[in-house]
Amino acid sequence: MWDPAKYLDYADLRGRPFYDLVGRVSAASPRRVVDLGCGPGTLTLDLARRWPEATLEALDSSPEMVGAARERGIAAEVGDVRTWTPKPDTDVVVSNAVLQWVPGHEKLLRRWAGELPAGAVLAVQVPGNFAAPSHAISRQLAAAPKWASRLSSVTLRDEDAVGEPRDYADLLADAGCLVDAWETTYVQQLSGPRAVLEWITGTALRPIRAALSDSDWTEFQDDLAPLLDEAYPPRADGTTWFEFRRIFFVARIPG
Repeated sequence: MWDPAKYLDYADLRGRPFYDLVGRVSAASPRRVVDLGCGPGTLTLDLARRWPEATLEALDSSPEMVGAARERGIAAEVGDVRTWTPKPDTDVVVSNAVLQWVPGHEKLLRRWAGELPAGAVLAVQVPGNFAAPSHAISRQLAAAPKWASRLSSVTLRDEDAVGEPRDYADLLADAGCLVDAWETTYVQQLSGPRAVLEWITGTALRPIRAALSDSDWTEFQDDLAPLLDEAYPPRADGTTWFEFRRIFFVARIPG
């Protein structure tokens, strides 16, 4: 289950990749703008403000997130990006931090590139930090004897969950698109106790939280927190540096 409130912790920092992505979309007056994986809708509202004349389509797999988006006035729908198909007037598609949850999403990208109309833009951002200590340590703890049986149904994203910028550039160029691909590592300054744990609780640890009872989840956090504090030692001022690598690509359908 997605927790919209937890996801919105550090909202300003989490939103930076979205704005860097959308800032590279040069669409003057799109007919339909689609937000695939709209979450609680806070960033979707910015799409509506940028293109107020466009029809706005918003989709998320989480009923909780869709409910939060609807409370913000967005006509979001519960849906699966794997079965989503663009309507004929779709001119901009934004997918922000979603496709890392979809194994084999390269096939989806090829399909969308073939289904979108000429001139449409596909803008995607995914995390590129699955090899980072925060994620590696979480996977190691989940696989430890103490937790393996309780988390046997959980699959955490590994280093192969996403490709490199060049991989996506090649894929979409081969599909006939004009591609702009890049990566950015944000050095985020987090504050408060257990800062890195709090950060990844809203995203990477979601499958673990969903699989555990409240008491087990508290125990897992207590086991994980000191490991993360060792890998990401707090500074004397109480803040913690956290490297946050993201992968971006914007593809335009020729025509």
